[in-house]
Amino acid sequence: MSDEKQNTTATRPRDAALNTGLGRVLLLVYGIFALSASARALVQISTHFAEAPLAYLLSAVAGLVYIAATVGLAIGGPRGRLIALISCSIELAGVLIVGTLSIVDAVAFPDDTVWSHFGSGYGYVPLLLPFVGLWWIWKHRS
Repeated sequence: MSDEKQNTTATRPRDAALNTGLGRVLLLVYGIFALSASARALVQISTHFAEAPLAYLLSAVAGLVYIAATVGLAIGGPRGRLIALISCSIELAGVLIVGTLSIVDAVAFPDDTVWSHFGSGYGYVPLLLPFVGLWWIWKHRS
């Protein structure tokens, strides 16, 4: 058994699991945001979509991005790193663009999204999270 474990560890790249150490906390936060953003979007879209369709669709996009980032961080390796890198980059662009637009054109956002006002409704975690995620991915590059 120990030989089998050693072989698995020896052949696995250093970055295979981005979810070690601080990465586990990052994975947990992404998982929570994946669940909360997706659930929020599902409720908003299914109950009162006509009130703010742009905001609710953007909440759904945010949920999908958080799901992808969670999966990428969880599986690690080159494929997981790429998924997480793309997801965190989209997340960063999304929170900056939606955050700016929600302030500049409040009429287009009659209801908040996860990324509205740079994530102020979530304690600005959506603004900080992609920076931490991208830093973590960069720090654990092969």
